[in-house]
Amino acid sequence: MNLDILFEDPHILVCLKPAGIPVQSRSLSQPDLVSLLKNHLSVQTHGKRPPYLAVIHRLDQPVEGILVFAKTADAAKKLNQQLQTKRFGKYYRALLSRTPDILEADLINPMIKDGRTNTSRICTPDTPGAKSARLHYKILQKNGGLAIAEIQLDTGRHHQIRVQMAHIGCPIVGDRKYGNISSLQEAPLFLCQQGLQLFAYRLEFTHPYTQKTLCFQIDRLNRLP
Repeated sequence: MNLDILFEDPHILVCLKPAGIPVQSRSLSQPDLVSLLKNHLSVQTHGKRPPYLAVIHRLDQPVEGILVFAKTADAAKKLNQQLQTKRFGKYYRALLSRTPDILEADLINPMIKDGRTNTSRICTPDTPGAKSARLHYKILQKNGGLAIAEIQLDTGRHHQIRVQMAHIGCPIVGDRKYGNISSLQEAPLFLCQQGLQLFAYRLEFTHPYTQKTLCFQIDRLNRLP
């Protein structure tokens, strides 16, 4: 598989993760992005030393989008500090199977992950292990029941966007895990066959050494099909 590297210097690497490839996998038979990137870095060092590559944030396996990795431990520390202090701008676009009644809003819900089924769900605030999930969405286009939403994450919970949009009755097109039968039937078949229509299309952060603001963007879901 050809890597789509958007930026690389001695400290960080920014790339576009394809849909269907996990960021990391425990299975030796399944390729993952980290392994592919480490192979890329090994070529640069001619295999003289094991490459360092730190995962800063993740995307679900079905999601295509932009990720940044650290190539040194110090860069990883500084990027993680940015992530924890919410100085990362993570923007998504999603094709929704229904237009929300409110066209722009914050969604704040307690969520809990079920590791046995690899799913998450909205729960009550007093549920043991519950964590707050927060995002902001804005509808950019709507037509024929479908809608394009721009979503900015404030937290990074497991399957957060998919769960929260499904919770308000607007599951993402192609989401067979959280979408209901009616939403799968209402969306055009060719769109469902293209997979989950959720893209991490824009990423903003500060370079850990130059302190320059970096912004990377790909064109995804600019208009309704």
